[in-house]
Amino acid sequence: MYISTYEELDSFCRRAGEVPAVAIDTEFLREKTYHAKLCLVQVATHDECAVIDPMAIEDLSPLSDLLARPETVKVFHACSQDMEVLYHTLGVLPTPIFDTQIAAAFLGERVQISYNGLVHAFCGVTLPKSESLTDWSCRPLTERQIEYALDDVRYLIEAYTVIERRLSKLGRMGWVEDEMRPLKNAAHYVVEPRQAYKRVKRINACTRRQLAIARELAAWRERRAIQNDVPRKWIISDEVLVALVKRAPRDVGDFRRVRGTEQLSDRDVEAALAAIANGARCPVANMPTPGHARHAPSPEAESVCDLLYALLRLVSDRSGVATAFIASRDELLDYIEQPARSRLREGWRFELVGSLLDDLLAGNIGLTVKDGAVEIL
Repeated sequence: MYISTYEELDSFCRRAGEVPAVAIDTEFLREKTYHAKLCLVQVATHDECAVIDPMAIEDLSPLSDLLARPETVKVFHACSQDMEVLYHTLGVLPTPIFDTQIAAAFLGERVQISYNGLVHAFCGVTLPKSESLTDWSCRPLTERQIEYALDDVRYLIEAYTVIERRLSKLGRMGWVEDEMRPLKNAAHYVVEPRQAYKRVKRINACTRRQLAIARELAAWRERRAIQNDVPRKWIISDEVLVALVKRAPRDVGDFRRVRGTEQLSDRDVEAALAAIANGARCPVANMPTPGHARHAPSPEAESVCDLLYALLRLVSDRSGVATAFIASRDELLDYIEQPARSRLREGWRFELVGSLLDDLLAGNIGLTVKDGAVEIL
């Protein structure tokens, strides 16, 4: 079903709002704008599948109401980008939500399983990839494009039913809710300009003073990108931003010596120089601290980490939850040094493995090899 009028949208959303769960996907473009441009919204129940054309419908309030309806679970696969574009386009954050990519990891599937992989694993269907590079902003859409878009939700609602039943049987629905909690916060989808420097590539190699400059320069870039509605890299790339941070130019001539600044107007350069100067004047007490910079662990810590990792793999094999989903080796090293600050002390991770790690570190349990496999003593 292709929906291109308000009347069709209102009728469909009223019907969809009467069921306990709907599958949702979006198609969007973000190559030329700051926020992604919403091109399609696909919604499926067990009885109906619809492609909604937001470019043809001015009033999308019925869809907004459906997304906010607390009695209907909104099922996504890898929801972050879909949630972001829906939030910035409609002003509504879908709730309640269920992410099948996260949920599948609790059932023995690999971390960040693709949608095609999910459908094959839980529905036994292999999907085509023929329209994966489609420009979804072009109209009219072909029947082939519409069918391809519908496949993104047609099987998602089926997979959700299977996944939800298996998780409930294992008593792991609470684990999924725990893991999805950050995705339910609107702040997850909004970049605060003065926090934008944290997302700059290779920024952790900077000193604290350089980070103070980066904070101001990245904030200026973010605001400029929002104002012009263009990708931030169109203002200046991360590479150029870091080069400017380390050079800390004080005048236009020195600034212009950095390649990749040619597209900036004189007014932009003056504003960027002001941001750099403001960062350079930052008092030491207000300077940002570098991100997590890992020091080389001692041989003893490496050995302990190896032991913890062996326990982690054992728990992974028994539970069917992927090792990488539970914790990385770096997280285990952090746990050795500062266990109270580790996410292994929280939620489902502590329930699954945290107490065992504590017991192993305290010497209350040990590991041995029996019949060629690791066992807990």
